[in-house]
Amino acid sequence: MTAPRLIRHIVFDVGWVLVRLNYRPLLGLLAASGAEPGDRNSVMARIGLEDHETGRLSGHGLLERLQALARLPVSLEEVRAKWLDMFELEPAMVDLAHRLSESYRVFLLSNVGDLHWMHLSREYRLQTIGHGALPSYVAGVMKPHARIYAEAERRFALEPGATVFIDDRADNIATALTRGWQGIVHADYPRTLAALRSLRVSC
Repeated sequence: MTAPRLIRHIVFDVGWVLVRLNYRPLLGLLAASGAEPGDRNSVMARIGLEDHETGRLSGHGLLERLQALARLPVSLEEVRAKWLDMFELEPAMVDLAHRLSESYRVFLLSNVGDLHWMHLSREYRLQTIGHGALPSYVAGVMKPHARIYAEAERRFALEPGATVFIDDRADNIATALTRGWQGIVHADYPRTLAALRSLRVSC
């Protein structure tokens, strides 16, 4: 039996891995402004979030779509503030990513639009983690579509068999596996750490 190839490349998702998201303040603003009640998924579907996170819709355009959901006056500035103020850092995971980048080639691969990416870069300096990042709005395609993984391989010279991807969604990991990557469905820091160690990653 052939021994598994040693991991040399470690790719991190951002949302629910390096940061947690809280949509309640945004949904509260919309509800107070007379928007039809809806949960996070229904609101994101109504504004066409995929258009934004694949770069087809600018940040300003996304904010205008959010504003249009309200039946009472609400400013773009209010909407922008709530759209940006939804993140909480996961310090243990961020520290892990920085630590791993000392011995491995570490990258970020995230479904994210320009507004959130600029905010995360400015407020949390996520762009300083590892050796590169590929936001979906730059790639023009979102996970779990195979093209974004292929683009990450091309940009970062990833060897699929030597790459592990850490993401909170099983469907995103499933596509990584079809490309020959290893995958870890992230639930929390201790379990992800144990999974990395099972792949003989020194962490």
